[in-house]
Amino acid sequence: MASEEMIRHVARVARLNLSDAEVIEFLPQLSEIISAFTEISKVDTAGLEPSFQPVVLTPTLREDVPGKCLSEKEALSNTPHRKEGYFKGPSAL
Repeated sequence: MASEEMIRHVARVARLNLSDAEVIEFLPQLSEIISAFTEISKVDTAGLEPSFQPVVLTPTLREDVPGKCLSEKEALSNTPHRKEGYFKGPSAL
């Protein structure tokens, strides 16, 4: 299982500075993680194809079909920030 040396090695590779108290704290956690992966590795996966995407992805894009355009009056009807038929925004300078 996990040892203090293994935790210090992982911390060093990850460029983490762990105190002695943190190493002691992480020891049972790392042991539990290693135990879980040991159980997973026992599963017989012979003959199974890898599943790189567990959820089937379906295209969510719709066809881009032009619709009815808003008139200038309709487009500017909900904004108080308009000037001479355009939306008025903040000055760029």
